[in-house]
Amino acid sequence: MIRKNPMKRILVTGGTGYIGSHTAVALLEAGLEVVLLDNLSNSYRWVADRVVQISGRQVQFAEVDLINREQLHGFFGRQEPFDGVIHFAALKAVGESVENPLLYYRNNIGGLMNLLEAMQLSGSGNLVFSSSCTVYGNPEQVPVDEACPLQPAMSPYGNTKRIAEEMIRDQVQVGKLRAVALRYFNPVGAHPSALLGELPMGIPNNLMPFIAQTAIGIRERLLVFGNDYPTPDGTAIRDYIHITDLADAHVKAIHRLLSVESPEPWEIFNLGTGKGYSVLEMINAFETVNGVKVPWQYAPRRQGDIPAIWANPAKAQQLLGWKATRNLTDMVASAWKWQMALQNR
Repeated sequence: MIRKNPMKRILVTGGTGYIGSHTAVALLEAGLEVVLLDNLSNSYRWVADRVVQISGRQVQFAEVDLINREQLHGFFGRQEPFDGVIHFAALKAVGESVENPLLYYRNNIGGLMNLLEAMQLSGSGNLVFSSSCTVYGNPEQVPVDEACPLQPAMSPYGNTKRIAEEMIRDQVQVGKLRAVALRYFNPVGAHPSALLGELPMGIPNNLMPFIAQTAIGIRERLLVFGNDYPTPDGTAIRDYIHITDLADAHVKAIHRLLSVESPEPWEIFNLGTGKGYSVLEMINAFETVNGVKVPWQYAPRRQGDIPAIWANPAKAQQLLGWKATRNLTDMVASAWKWQMALQNR
């Protein structure tokens, strides 16, 4: 098939989700053509319009469920081959995965299997996979780098990410697929325009939207899960990374695949800042920077949570030419700006 438009075409699954939508903007700003695919199970159709509004570029949107093999193959059959695919579409709540593991295996593993098959049949050969630091389990030491041994997953969600990496690695070995797995830590914040940000349906599972919704009065108080971890203040420590920094890394990764910069067809990179913050530090930063109060109380630990983890991102800096540039102030300020914009919609 002769391509009418020479611009590189990138398919973004989970494209109206939190990370997918910000990455779509970054891809468009980098001069790539973007097609968004989402089943809208945890996102909204209007997000695609916001992507267009920010970038000033048109995008194609398709409502497709990766679990529906026939629907997915039909979608690929109607498209010219994609130059690259960035795969975000997955369920992602640790607690929910503990309560309903089969749902997570069916969705996250089954959806990836269907996608890899559709890519193979259509001749789409470059994949960036949205992985997670949860593959490290409860690490023996921090910070973690890509050579750290993978401990048993602490949740079915984390296990789906580990299994997914293994599936992609095996597929790379037998075909023409080239792939990059990006193991990221905890994305927070919002686009500087306040037109895109994290908007979970129902009660948030992630810390930052729960803080913001509590500060603005949607939630009565924030629950801090666990105060007896072996950390300085007893609360869990994570490596928080600004969403726009994370989006930029995906552009770097897709360019690395398209330009065949790496001699290896399968690569893994950590994406983090290299610094960990506790839950209480995040609450204090949000209150101080934004001049608001966040009512909170301790609650029991959640199953599947670990005490502390943060990244050694040196490999991404060296090989991808990527480094996180936004600080904690940028993270909490943009998250609050987004929450206020939502309130005024």
